[in-house]
Amino acid sequence: MVVIVAGVSGSGKTTVGAMLAGRLNWTFADADDFHPAANVAKMHAGIPLTDEDRWPWLRAIAAWIDERIAAGEPAVVTCSALKRAYRDVLVQGRPSVWVVFLSVDRETLRKRLATRHGHFFPQELLDSQLATAEPPGPDERAIVVTPADGPAAVVDQIVSWIGEAEAGPARHL
Repeated sequence: MVVIVAGVSGSGKTTVGAMLAGRLNWTFADADDFHPAANVAKMHAGIPLTDEDRWPWLRAIAAWIDERIAAGEPAVVTCSALKRAYRDVLVQGRPSVWVVFLSVDRETLRKRLATRHGHFFPQELLDSQLATAEPPGPDERAIVVTPADGPAAVVDQIVSWIGEAEAGPARHL
């Protein structure tokens, strides 16, 4: 199984993804590491990425997922995966891949981004991500989690869900 921890910047993807991978002893990757330098430079300059910017990045993440699947290696990867079309690139044709979409309110995201240092994604791009975001539909292999009780509680929810992942389509936790 490969779990994609998705959501807008500041939703806690990296924290939750790393904790989940550590708890399960699975391989972990942060999709930020797959961005070409041009994407990082654009975001650092406060310029939102376009779909054309994102497709090569998403294909690189999909290739990494395929390598994990081929190796029989369970893994967690964080990726904004904001649009259905982006998630489709990562999930379609891969029945062992599931998405956990972290749904966090704008004010909480704004506060988190204001206190985050050393990351290339500036707070000014939050609105563009929120405008782009399409929460998973009921026909996607996804769950939507509202992380109100902190990352450890979210990881507990995801671990419980993993045991039931084959049970059906999207659920809200």
